[in-house]
Amino acid sequence: MFESDRIIALSVGASKLLLAEFLVTKTGAPQLLNYGVGEIGLEPDSQADTSAFIVSTIREVMRDRGMKPAPLYMTVSGQAVFPRYVKLPPVTADKVGQMIQYEAEQNVPFPIEEVVWDHQLIGDTSAGELNVMLVAAKTENVTFFTNCVEAAGLEPEIVDVAPMAIYNAVRFNYPDITECVMVLDIGARSSNLIFLEDNKIFSRSIPVAGNAITQELMKEFEVSFEDAEALKLEHGFVALGGVYAGPDSDEADRVSKIVRNVITRLHAEVNRSINFYRSQQGGSPPQLVLLTGGSSIIPHTDTFFAEKLDVPVELLNPFVNVEVNPEMDVDRVNGDLHLLAESVGLALRKTLACPVEINLMPPDLVAKKAFRRRQPYFALTALGVILIMACWWIYFSRMGVLYEDRVSTVEKRINSLRRISGLVQKELGRSAAEQKKVDSLLGLVDKRTTWLRVLEDIHSCMPEGMWLTEIVGSPDGNQAVISITGKGFVDKLRALDTPEATAIEVFRDRLRAKSQFAKETTIKR
Repeated sequence: MFESDRIIALSVGASKLLLAEFLVTKTGAPQLLNYGVGEIGLEPDSQADTSAFIVSTIREVMRDRGMKPAPLYMTVSGQAVFPRYVKLPPVTADKVGQMIQYEAEQNVPFPIEEVVWDHQLIGDTSAGELNVMLVAAKTENVTFFTNCVEAAGLEPEIVDVAPMAIYNAVRFNYPDITECVMVLDIGARSSNLIFLEDNKIFSRSIPVAGNAITQELMKEFEVSFEDAEALKLEHGFVALGGVYAGPDSDEADRVSKIVRNVITRLHAEVNRSINFYRSQQGGSPPQLVLLTGGSSIIPHTDTFFAEKLDVPVELLNPFVNVEVNPEMDVDRVNGDLHLLAESVGLALRKTLACPVEINLMPPDLVAKKAFRRRQPYFALTALGVILIMACWWIYFSRMGVLYEDRVSTVEKRINSLRRISGLVQKELGRSAAEQKKVDSLLGLVDKRTTWLRVLEDIHSCMPEGMWLTEIVGSPDGNQAVISITGKGFVDKLRALDTPEATAIEVFRDRLRAKSQFAKETTIKR
């Protein structure tokens, strides 16, 4: 059994509460697994804070019945809500929400920010005029019960309304209803009327119920609330006329008359509600009455209403189409059928599409639940970030190892190249020294050849009858020839003179034309 397949249904009354555990079967319908009823332990008119009593009673029932926490579906009393029925003109779908919001603000008798409300479209929404049921409750009243539930360790999923839950239970268990049926839910503090006809729904809360009988008994017998409750349970029945024999016949007769008076008041309110339903909602008179609620089993209640309303009256059975776990005590369940209709209606909301789906969850709790639903995604996001960071860390760690290995390899290579570079530099030094020697030798060779070319050029330029006695070169070797000393035969040299130049000038010009001499070369003497 999966935890998500279970739900717990909670209905809180004026003096007791009921917790029922259901399992969603493969067909989608719920199966009753377990239930427990707990006395809250306070008088209905007590001014004490009931939250601690509700929390302790919930925990006590769960402990005694062995229930484990599960998603909780709960109801609020019909007396705590404001149902309104409005008609809207045919409008486009995008404007329906705006019109419903406007109608809610106009029809709810409190500032809209102080209430939690929901709506339900009734009937065929495609047939022109729209029928809308608005349901609102004071936010503080709903929050009071949801806080109690959370304090007891449970988490509310849906906050339904008691009459709407009963309506869904009747529709599921009596699917063949064709005529108008009225459900009379008689509780401790109030009674709920629910009309079912075709696709119509109408409900009204009446402030006449079981506690009204107890209060009348307190006045009549001048006893405490607990003693009056004991009298009601021991002798309470609806007097139908005649004498009732018994060991306490006078006391029983007095009790039964008080019960009848209160039930008669209830009948008058029921009649007014039927007339209102027929005149204002266009409904038909009920053809069947289904009784439910804690005070509906007062003996002869069904007979009384059958006579007064002149229609068949039956006890509502919420388990016509809802299974009961075979391990449960059938007699116990049959004895508590009148208490379980709300719980069955809540359980149907788990997986089935119900005719009326109202949820009055307080906005703060809705926001809190939305945040809780997002928490797994936040956790997954954080986990994703952590995984990404871990991947980057692993990547960088791995890259760091590879980098260190690569650096080590490169450093080894660099050291090897440095050693080779040292050897190369040493060899380059040796090569430079040798090159210097070679250049020196080449210079000597070049100078030697230079003198040969100089001597050859001078000899080729010398005129006949001239000879050289001395050739002086520069000490630094930058200039090959500084001076030339020579002699010649005057007659031969003069014989070589021309009108344009002397033999000496011809010698000079010849030297200037050679590459070893410059244009500035002159013959001084």
